[in-house]
Amino acid sequence: MLNHILCADDDPDMRMILEVALGAMGGWRVTLCADGEEMLAEAQADPPDLILLDAFMPGMDGRTAITQLRAHPQLSKIPVAFVTGHAAPSDVAELRALGAIGVLAKPFNPMELPALVRALWASRPQ
Repeated sequence: MLNHILCADDDPDMRMILEVALGAMGGWRVTLCADGEEMLAEAQADPPDLILLDAFMPGMDGRTAITQLRAHPQLSKIPVAFVTGHAAPSDVAELRALGAIGVLAKPFNPMELPALVRALWASRPQ
């Protein structure tokens, strides 16, 4: 069951949109992080059911973060989806090759985000 979503994005406005769309509208518990390092620390402290990860952040970007997540025995099975403005087919293929269950393209309609996340969750490998 999807209860807790961990979101990592360096843009404070995007974090606010994710919190409102997923928390207030979607009804999930949402934890917000500003970069990949913070996401890894939060995931270890309180493992989420799903991680939404920006592909491009200063410091540890999403590509590095998912690679480190997959190498961590207790965190390697957590489903990860990218939320990115770089969603060309070649970008999506690269992110999926890193182990992502999907890619949500920015900009998106915040009103539609809960349904998009539910669809990603339903389609994840089990």
